Amino acid sequence: MKVVLTRERGRNDELVAWLPEGCDVFEVPLTETHYVSDDVYAQRLDEAARAGAFSSLVLTSAKSAPLVEAALQRCVRDVEVYSVGPATTRSLGELGVVVSAQSLSGARELANQVRFGPVLIVGAATMRPELAQDLRSRALEVCVVAGYETRAIELDEDAARSLREADVVAIGAPSAWRVARAHVGEPTWVVVPGATTARVVELDHARVIEGWGPSWRVRLAELELADARTEWREQ
Repeated sequence: MKVVLTRERGRNDELVAWLPEGCDVFEVPLTETHYVSDDVYAQRLDEAARAGAFSSLVLTSAKSAPLVEAALQRCVRDVEVYSVGPATTRSLGELGVVVSAQSLSGARELANQVRFGPVLIVGAATMRPELAQDLRSRALEVCVVAGYETRAIELDEDAARSLREADVVAIGAPSAWRVARAHVGEPTWVVVPGATTARVVELDHARVIEGWGPSWRVRLAELELADARTEWREQ
């Protein structure tokens, strides 16, 4: 089974550990992260309408973890911190930040868990709007601050071929799928971390598996066995 991992280099080790033995693994980064300067980020935080008074802080990805210290400085002392995904929670924990609650299937899952406003959401320049919209529908004041942007990588022929020939492609975010979708064939299984990315991929692709974690090992082994049986019947 040929598996293509598409996160930035250095961010795929955990995914590799979840794969069944015997997989041919290829790393094909599809995006790269560009953080704004510290001064620009600080200015954006200070210009937020309720800077210094935020009672809740949401970090939308593990890439937001380096931005948390400056964000906390604009929050009240007993701020409640929320994270999107276990990887974000782990990254924050390594910095000594205690998370009140985390989502497992996308940012929107936090909409009913955030208790107090005003709310500061920190993430990418292209953050999806649903969480902020849902929080505002509950009459919570929300400020969204971008600390980085995700830029597409132009794929060379080797990278494009790896995607075309893959049995399984791991896609971590909608931005990655926008780069990959022209190269991923119909028979390929696309594995995504949660509902937000799943909804985007399913607009273009039928074979989607939602959920990242140790269960990959069993699920992908089952797929490999099913494909082997299909090939045997067709012979």
